[in-house]
Amino acid sequence: MRGIDLNEAAFQYFGGVDLMQIEGISNGTVFTIMSEVGPEGFKKFQTAKQFAGWLRLAPNNKISGGKVLSNSIQKGSNRLKIGLKNAANAIGNLKDSYLCDLIKRVLYRRGRKAAISATARKLAVYIWNMIVKDVPYNPPVQYLFLDQKRKLKQVACIRKSITKFEIKPDDLGFVTA
Repeated sequence: MRGIDLNEAAFQYFGGVDLMQIEGISNGTVFTIMSEVGPEGFKKFQTAKQFAGWLRLAPNNKISGGKVLSNSIQKGSNRLKIGLKNAANAIGNLKDSYLCDLIKRVLYRRGRKAAISATARKLAVYIWNMIVKDVPYNPPVQYLFLDQKRKLKQVACIRKSITKFEIKPDDLGFVTA
């Protein structure tokens, strides 16, 4: 395969969508996507959830009387599911990325197998959105943990109270330069 830029070929194949922007996605994963689904195959699924369900990456929630009986992922596999799980496993070895943080959060609660499956499902959703909706991949810069979210809410509440009661820095004893 001399003289062929694989990234450019995949970019043209998917109509201007660069799947290589997603961390963990390699040329092998892109070729698996090309061979298993193709650009037109994605349009057969109305939602990303249906696509993840077809890959058997979405949990199969069985609920009866409001009680969750089972929420495991269905058995069965295909090449694309294996490729996405391999990409998710590679993401688990990275540092300082949003998807790596996702793996660590799920790993802490549910274990490595569930973390890889959850990240593979997230990758499938990102890929479907990129190809069908032409949405570029923009991961959040930083994930806010629960204590950080609480602090932000507290600061917002304090600011709201300050504006509500029309408190000025001089009233509180702060000296502004």
